[in-house]
Amino acid sequence: MILPNRFPAFLSILAMVSALALLPAGSARAQTPSGDAAQAWPTKPLRFIVPYPPGGPLDTTARLLAEKVRPALGQQVIVENKSGAGGNIGADIVAKAAPDGNTLVMGAVATHAINPWLFAAIPYDAVRDFAPVALVASVPNVLVINREFAAKNGIRSVQDLVAFAKANPGKLNYGSGGSGSAGHLAGELLRARTGIDVVHVPYQGASPAQLALLSGQSDFMFDNLAAAAGLIRDNKVTALAVTTTTRSGLLPGVPTVEESGVKPFDIGTWFGVFTTAGTAAPIVEKLHAAYQAALADPVVVERLAAMGSVAPVLTTAQFADMVRAEREKYQEIVRLSGAQVN
Repeated sequence: MILPNRFPAFLSILAMVSALALLPAGSARAQTPSGDAAQAWPTKPLRFIVPYPPGGPLDTTARLLAEKVRPALGQQVIVENKSGAGGNIGADIVAKAAPDGNTLVMGAVATHAINPWLFAAIPYDAVRDFAPVALVASVPNVLVINREFAAKNGIRSVQDLVAFAKANPGKLNYGSGGSGSAGHLAGELLRARTGIDVVHVPYQGASPAQLALLSGQSDFMFDNLAAAAGLIRDNKVTALAVTTTTRSGLLPGVPTVEESGVKPFDIGTWFGVFTTAGTAAPIVEKLHAAYQAALADPVVVERLAAMGSVAPVLTTAQFADMVRAEREKYQEIVRLSGAQVN
């Protein structure tokens, strides 16, 4: 029974509850910014984590984009390099940041598709802990071989390389930027698909692996096209095939690995912008719009084209679907490689 002297207070509470019930779903959630609040965001500089050392394609692209999105966001975007553990350290900073859109990461195929299967344990969930913002670039890897070694042994194609390896089991070696890198996984996938016996030599990064190839310490490698293009153009290495299912516009005369008879074979390098999961949808969409506008800037278009990027324009939902599909694909590739980092 409601006591008489409390009846007015009860009516007030009932009126408030009724009014809230009439609001659109989500209107009473204080953590979800209104349209006006999202328009006012951001109110302070953004932090953009690059989980790799300075100077690489991800780092230089992140810095260029940070400059280009500033007018649309109205705030400075500060790039920070937080490398280590194959990109896991930098990615984890964003996974555990406040879900307010103020912390971003230039995630990549390694941090979001390979590392979950490569490492015995990683400190974040590559799908659950991130909100995809924009795919930035998608670049093929390319199978390159030491030019003198290729000329000496008559190797002009993937078929020639496989035939030579089968005739000389255990005598060929290939370098990579490290155990579990895209170059390592591509080499192991080639070995698994063809049955060849070749030795993997991991280096501390792609640059030392390139130097080993040029000096003849290693025989071949799967390199990122953006990094290898100059060496190919200057005839310092011989390109045998690209690793994606379509040819690259930078190397139209170079076939794919699949065209060379090794199927299925599809390994590329992609990277894109992510923020922390739980960030309000209006903020994610504002970030998406800013980065898509920056990606359409002629200077950025030219830079990405020079890298051989063929990234499609994706919505945030499509980018999320792509990340999930890549994660599933690399589960099988890592299993085939036998690579594991403890």
